[in-house]
Amino acid sequence: MTPCTLCPRQCGIDRSKNRSFCHAGSEILLSHTMLHHWEEPCLSGQNGAGAVFFGGCPLGCVYCQNRTIVEGKVGREVTPHELCEVFLQLEKQGAHCIDLVTPTHFWDRIAEAVKEAKARGIAIPFVANTGGFERSEILQEYAKDMDIFLTDYKYGSRETAQRYSSFADYEAYAFGAMETMVSLVGEPCFGKDGLLKKGVIVRHLVLPAHETESMAVLTKLFERFGNGILYAIMNQYTPPHGIGGQFPELASPLHPIAYKRVVRHAERLGIENGYMQEGGTVSESFIPDFPTQRGQTT
Repeated sequence: MTPCTLCPRQCGIDRSKNRSFCHAGSEILLSHTMLHHWEEPCLSGQNGAGAVFFGGCPLGCVYCQNRTIVEGKVGREVTPHELCEVFLQLEKQGAHCIDLVTPTHFWDRIAEAVKEAKARGIAIPFVANTGGFERSEILQEYAKDMDIFLTDYKYGSRETAQRYSSFADYEAYAFGAMETMVSLVGEPCFGKDGLLKKGVIVRHLVLPAHETESMAVLTKLFERFGNGILYAIMNQYTPPHGIGGQFPELASPLHPIAYKRVVRHAERLGIENGYMQEGGTVSESFIPDFPTQRGQTT
């Protein structure tokens, strides 16, 4: 972290003294833990995924639903040992997996906690739940103990990536990260209980007015990975308050017909392994109850 090169921005900031685009300091910022019932069914199962939300974010999408925590203003700082204790407690509560949400800017410290948890006998899979904004070198060094990658693949053009996430080269990094993730964990492997034990799930959120770009993203992924990964095609885009002023195309939810066109395209490609969403996902009820001030977790 000194200088920090964990994410593709490679800002070089000394995070023990300053904060960069990700709003993160040198210590792990833990914002929220929960048994999460809204992840993909193969992760949530009956009891829920053991979600661990980290504060800050290196990507900072303009439409983010988790903006309460991405600015790094809430949550509490923890050591790797304390984080390990969180993992073990979630397992005791019945979590089917440990779901690390936005770990990118804390990979080096999280890796310590994961190693300790595995040494102490944790028996459930670890899930790296990322925005797809990863450096392959960092994944190979710090994420090699992950069992499952649940990764976004957000954009199919430099223009869209720059407009919504201030990083035109997003897709190049996301595709390279996908290659690395598949090489680390292989094809999907399920247990007798139907839950995923190993593999990669790629999420793609279809944005309003971007259905053609979404089709191109799915085509590119299927041509490279086929059904060797799981696909989650999402329709849950929820317009943040006031976004229409600067981004008028994002002022309304995705039209159901546009989503159906993307799903039909996926079917025509031959995508068989994955998930689609039905109506009713555009709701604040799908956003966790995050803490409201620094020093708190929920």
